[in-house]
Amino acid sequence: MMKFKNKTVQLNNDNITTYIRSYALVGIFFLMCIAFAIASPTFLSLTNIIGVLRQISTNGILAIGMTLVIITAGIDLSIGPLCAIAGVVSALILEKNEDMFVVAILVGILSAAVMSMWTAFLVSKMKVPPFIATLSTMSVAQGVALVIANGVPHSISNETYVQLGNGYLWDPNKTGGLSIPISVLILVIVVGVIAVVLYKTKYGRYIYAVGGNENAAIASGINAARVKFCTYVLNGLLCGIAGIVLAGRITSGQPTAASGYEMDAITAVIVGGTSMTGGVGKISGTIIGVLIIGVLSNGLILMGVSSYYQQIIKGLIIAAAVLLDMRTKKG
Repeated sequence: MMKFKNKTVQLNNDNITTYIRSYALVGIFFLMCIAFAIASPTFLSLTNIIGVLRQISTNGILAIGMTLVIITAGIDLSIGPLCAIAGVVSALILEKNEDMFVVAILVGILSAAVMSMWTAFLVSKMKVPPFIATLSTMSVAQGVALVIANGVPHSISNETYVQLGNGYLWDPNKTGGLSIPISVLILVIVVGVIAVVLYKTKYGRYIYAVGGNENAAIASGINAARVKFCTYVLNGLLCGIAGIVLAGRITSGQPTAASGYEMDAITAVIVGGTSMTGGVGKISGTIIGVLIIGVLSNGLILMGVSSYYQQIIKGLIIAAAVLLDMRTKKG
């Protein structure tokens, strides 16, 4: 009987730990907002809030893809160059013919997905560690972007394309500045679609199974190699979407665009509670992580903190999140 009671106590402790981990992030986010609102009067201005939402849209899309990869116990360091390829390819197509708006977007997105197949092949078929495989893809993709762009940015003048990064659902001038950026709407759609895939399909369950225990997943009949391959390609597809949004926001396809974006994406995913050892993670947690990183960056800028110190702070946040994950598992 005593053994049963101890087991019950352990279950209750696990539930409490999970509860704290899930909802503490929300509290941290609001505390950050309060602190920055006190430190900077402009933080809660409508213009700044909309600006933050626009800024986090690209990182949000990238972080969603990174979440899928990390749940499989992998990682992807090549997301920045994949974004750049999508923007450059679409910009080059529009330079030839501005009327090919749809073609430019589709080909741009697919180009990133095709490039990600190299990572997928190395990880799933050749059993190369994800860190090394994506390091290879990062170098190759960066080189491809520079080659096809001839090392220079290519301007985008197509208004419809630019609206994807800079436009609003309705005219803010007619609503007192209140509107929703189209880039945020794209992020919401991506979140909805990926959430359905992850939580409502067999493929989503397979992602968790492969990340949690690959050998057990294989023993139960899951094709782990196929799951990994599809996950990295899906991540590449999301990088392509993020690249299109980014190119629209900066109105050009730049071969060095999104450089270093993997840092913010990985930070957001880890802060959001996704375990680096795989098998654990939620889309909702990642979104909170994205908001925390976005608000942190914006607040520090408003306070005049150097970007160099921002990198130090983000690095410390990653270390703290990983340590928390390790302590949670030991408990």
